[in-house]
Amino acid sequence: MLYHLLYGLKNVFSPLNVFQYITFRAFGAIFTSFILTIILTRSLISYMRKRSIAQPIRADGPGTHIAKSGTPTMGGISILVSMVVTTLLWARLDNRFIIWLIVGVIFLGILGFVDDYLKHFKKNSLGLPAYQKLAGQMLLAVAVALYLKGYPAALAFADKLNVPYLKDVYLSLGAFYSALVVFIILGASNGVNLTDGLDGLAIGNLIVAAFTFSIFAYLAGNVRFAQYLKIIYVPGAGEISIYLAAMLGTGLGFLWYNSHPAQIFMGDTGSLFLGGALGMAAVFIKQELLLVVVGGVFVAEVLSVILQVQYFKRTGKRIFRMAPLHHHYELAGVAEPKVTMRFIIIAIALSLVALASLKLR
Repeated sequence: MLYHLLYGLKNVFSPLNVFQYITFRAFGAIFTSFILTIILTRSLISYMRKRSIAQPIRADGPGTHIAKSGTPTMGGISILVSMVVTTLLWARLDNRFIIWLIVGVIFLGILGFVDDYLKHFKKNSLGLPAYQKLAGQMLLAVAVALYLKGYPAALAFADKLNVPYLKDVYLSLGAFYSALVVFIILGASNGVNLTDGLDGLAIGNLIVAAFTFSIFAYLAGNVRFAQYLKIIYVPGAGEISIYLAAMLGTGLGFLWYNSHPAQIFMGDTGSLFLGGALGMAAVFIKQELLLVVVGGVFVAEVLSVILQVQYFKRTGKRIFRMAPLHHHYELAGVAEPKVTMRFIIIAIALSLVALASLKLR
């Protein structure tokens, strides 16, 4: 919005020319979303405490979590509002990827909100049935896949995957590419949802992922950088870095309150759309396979649940003390803050591994 309002006046006031630069608007998005999230989350905590809206604690979970009883939840509301408002302010609103990302986060945000609303306001402990949440996620993922089939992010690579770390190596998937898009968005959305179990864990990993993919988005949208670094050039992808910058700033603002001991949890209102948006961004900038590296912690959390469930069904025994993976380490005696910090350190290391792919081609 600011770009459309102010950049056109550059001939009248030359310093406004700075709004053409993605880097300037990205830093503006980080600062704006951080401040806005700090303000909104503080107000939301007060409101939730007055309404006694708190995250229920699992009886079969780690005993240390009993102390979390009474902690407000649905912090994803402030994250959603901050990200949407910030993106509307700093991004170009005529960019197709920005339009899809805004629509996607609002859709998944509403889906998560309905689930949390039923749980905490209507006292329905089950919330939305799992199949309804999955159907909602599937609806968005299929819509994105169909759109990219008709209007690819990069026309010459419509159904191709760029293989990281290898120079000019691509996998042609044909019709299976659409299925992969659906799988990526669903997996990312549910991966963040499963990771959201410790103070600061999910949002901390999202901050790292948003920072990493903001770099890839900026480079993919710049034809010179893309050609030099041997990555797929995606016209308009640079604007996605502003959206991811908003996610980064919002994450930092929310972590202010969500770090141990958490004053508020994000709930499904936040985790569903944050993961889905990350998956959409990876697909739009044609770095689908790198999401497995950058989001390695989320992948590990999902795999731990799948392995635990399948192994228990077959043998009646457990691989982990408890799934998702972070609970396994808690029950092994590792303090919650240390589990969170170590997982974030792993995420930073994986981010560096992903960024290394820019030169190892």
